[in-house]
Amino acid sequence: MNAPTKSLPVPMFAEFRRLLPGFMLCSVIGITAAFVSDHYGGPKFLYALLIGIAFHFLSDNDKCIPGIEFSAKKLVRLGVALLGARIVFSDVSDLGLAGVGALAGAVVLTIGFGLMMARILGLPSMLGLLSGGATGICGISAAMAISATLPQTKENEHYTLLTAIGVATFSTAAMILYPLVVTASGLSVNEAGMFLGGSIHDVAQVVGAAFMISPSVGDAATLAKMFRVAMLVPVVMVFALTFRAEAAKAGGAGGKKAPLLPFFLIAFAGLVVINSLGWIPAQAVEVSSDVSRWCLVISIAALGVKTSFEKLAALGWRPIVLLSSETLFIAFYMLAIVFLMRLLSA
Repeated sequence: MNAPTKSLPVPMFAEFRRLLPGFMLCSVIGITAAFVSDHYGGPKFLYALLIGIAFHFLSDNDKCIPGIEFSAKKLVRLGVALLGARIVFSDVSDLGLAGVGALAGAVVLTIGFGLMMARILGLPSMLGLLSGGATGICGISAAMAISATLPQTKENEHYTLLTAIGVATFSTAAMILYPLVVTASGLSVNEAGMFLGGSIHDVAQVVGAAFMISPSVGDAATLAKMFRVAMLVPVVMVFALTFRAEAAKAGGAGGKKAPLLPFFLIAFAGLVVINSLGWIPAQAVEVSSDVSRWCLVISIAALGVKTSFEKLAALGWRPIVLLSSETLFIAFYMLAIVFLMRLLSA
């Protein structure tokens, strides 16, 4: 008589056991990357990618495959959703109308530039969208969020990994070089914050570059950067609606019908609203940010495990030209905006 009751948790436990080996592999890689980053410097996302690639031989292991797939495709959505707890609407008013317009323009124009350069270089438009969105919004987090809305194909996985490696590399270079540009250009605190926050890809590198100069520049740059992060909502929403039919086809016939908007995007927007109303305690925001960061690190480690250097090398030199040109485009755009705003206020 008690047999049915005892069997209820079995499917859930079986699924947990099925996912555990691959998930633990990616988690250990993520923890290792964080340790190296914390003790020796450098971006943990890039370390997670490279260490993950070194374990590519486990991507064909039957015990590891389910957990690797879960980490690469599902965990990333939780990480992106939790980013919403870091954003409040009041930050927008502090930037002013001109600042909001300039930063929104940086995002839209960089994505458009990425598409244009992809066509010029003979690369797939998907790579142009991914790299342009990652460069224009918030680096690897944006790449992973945009990738979650695209058709889940092997090619798009390669493009996502390539974009992640590229933006991590160029963002780190920008963190080192852009403070020198600020000093050489004689930018004020607000101008430096607008330039650094509007042109460097990842949040961590923005903070690192800005606080090298001063705490006040750090605050201004973080504000500008968080508005770019907030742009993730409308951009991913547009991509989700645009590629909804293709994503459903890639999922295979007989699968679930794709939702109008991905749940992680709804959760992201919901957390932005709740946090803007002041309903999320500061400690909860900090915990949410940490959980989000770990989810993204583990996800990018899983993506690294799934991809080999041979497949990346087969893509050739053109993606490097694409990513470097996008980095230069948004940097020169933000510098031009800063000097234009200075002229108009004089």
